[in-house]
Amino acid sequence: MQTWIILCLYISSTAIEICTGIASPLQPFTTYDHSIQLEANIAELWWTVNNAAQEITFELHMKTIGWIALGISPAGGMKGADIAVGWVDSSGKAHIQDRFAFDKQKPVMDNTTQDWFLLKGQEQNGWTAIQFKRYFDSCDPMDVPIKLGTNILIFAYGLDDIDPCQAKVDITYHDDRRGSRILPLRSYADQPADAMLAGLDFVDFRFDNHAVPSADTTYYCKVFKSPSRFLTKRHAIAHEVLIDSRNTNLLHHLDLFECSSKDVLDDANLPDGVCDDILTGMRMCSSNVATSWAIGADLTTVYPKEAGYAVTGVNNNKYFMIKIHYDNPRLTSNLRDSSGIRFYLGNELRQYDLSYLVFGTLSSPASLAIPPNTEQFIVDSYCPPEATRNFPASGINVVSALPHTHLQGISVWTKLIRNNTAVQYLFNAEAFDFNHQFANRLSTPIKIYPGDAFATRCIYSTRNKDDMTLGGKRTIDEMCSHTFSYYPMVESLTACMTAIDQTAWQTIMKTSLPIDNIKLEQWLRNLTWTPKSVAQWQEFYNEAQRFIMYDRGSYMDFNVLPTIPKYEDLQVEPCNRKEIQHSNDQLCHESNDSVACQNTLFLFAFIFFVFKIIFL
Repeated sequence: MQTWIILCLYISSTAIEICTGIASPLQPFTTYDHSIQLEANIAELWWTVNNAAQEITFELHMKTIGWIALGISPAGGMKGADIAVGWVDSSGKAHIQDRFAFDKQKPVMDNTTQDWFLLKGQEQNGWTAIQFKRYFDSCDPMDVPIKLGTNILIFAYGLDDIDPCQAKVDITYHDDRRGSRILPLRSYADQPADAMLAGLDFVDFRFDNHAVPSADTTYYCKVFKSPSRFLTKRHAIAHEVLIDSRNTNLLHHLDLFECSSKDVLDDANLPDGVCDDILTGMRMCSSNVATSWAIGADLTTVYPKEAGYAVTGVNNNKYFMIKIHYDNPRLTSNLRDSSGIRFYLGNELRQYDLSYLVFGTLSSPASLAIPPNTEQFIVDSYCPPEATRNFPASGINVVSALPHTHLQGISVWTKLIRNNTAVQYLFNAEAFDFNHQFANRLSTPIKIYPGDAFATRCIYSTRNKDDMTLGGKRTIDEMCSHTFSYYPMVESLTACMTAIDQTAWQTIMKTSLPIDNIKLEQWLRNLTWTPKSVAQWQEFYNEAQRFIMYDRGSYMDFNVLPTIPKYEDLQVEPCNRKEIQHSNDQLCHESNDSVACQNTLFLFAFIFFVFKIIFL
């Protein structure tokens, strides 16, 4: 019996599970950098990213002797999906096709170029395996680029074979034999094997069955002291977010902060409660980020081998504060939570201390005021060279990136600016998804030197809203932050955040009176929006004077920028991918009836042409 495989790669926004057990009886053709289980005992995927060649090599295993699918979509469904079709025939020969889905219907042949390149294939014990590769960007208008940030994988399979040389024997409907997962294909950090962390000492900072208020949004904080059983400095080599199984849908994000040594805390009465109620006078317990986790991300993070996070100190005087954002839109009462974080301690100190930097905007109406019914609204922030003046001359090494917005965010990036020229992206989450906020591991560390500056951009879409979206803590409010882990630790900067300066607001509001967030929000809520006023608002955001806050760890520093500085930007190279010789005639290169096969290809092309005339 012939076995067919459809390999459809879709980029969009659904969850992805980590491969915790391989069910496929087939051994992968080679060793890969990453692997996941798309569906338990059904579908498994391996892949390796080659940044130099700008391509990814995939290997898909699925439990079927019919066709199978794995693919890339711009929005998470069939519409606009870039689809590769492959199979292993009765002689054991593997084949592949390139298809495109105009809507929720059978995908048609891509009549431009063949951009899914077959490498190997096999079938055994009811499973089929196909190895293939794809460029990040094929330059084909009927393909979907594999972007940095989150990518949505959609997979499906059928029970029957297809035959490309017989038009009547084609892809059959998959019914419910389908699924979708989301992950950052180009910057994925695999979950560690259990053996890697087994037997290590660990430190837990977690809540103790505390009551969660029945409010739509709650930020709950609790301060912990590093355990007394560790009398010397110990480095964590990984951390794991511990989510109470009762509350998997309640936690939106978790932040852990290291309190400044200047904070005076009573060990017998450490702060514990709603953050707004306990943080007055405790700013130093909410500035130095020790780690962050957001909804949809993997639970375990392994640090680079060169660096560890110092969880304990020589005199055991380290304090940490957990801040958890609970999202409870149904206002459910009587909720209890014991979530937290676990640090796994290495047996030896590593060469460097790991730390974190945060760029973006403050979370207030003065920072973010996004008009409704807008396809794309851009908010820029800038961290000038002054921020990094005290960095070591040898520089620091950025190793991971965590972009963060709320529901309306669709893209987040930060560029490294050196000598008024954009050198590269620190990270470009072109495809950002609120429900899957991964800590993206950089393929190679990026150096930052004294005098470097940073430009951060968050892009929002509010097509689904009829009122303004303002900066704030609630899930329905917005944020714009980009958190980077790095080594070695510097104490001169933990965050560099901006807001529209008060003088700019006074000018546009035509007042000389002081403006607080309450007055500003009232004024903003009364605005009427038209396409013209949205364009004017974007211009205001592009040119407005900025207020900058530098968090120096032990103190705060401030500055004002008359406008976002102009810099020589990165050059956008036109897509001119050199075509590899994989043409449609390869689909039937070993067919016994080449004439009939070519006729079938012409039929596909004709059907596609007619489809465009009727439906487009």
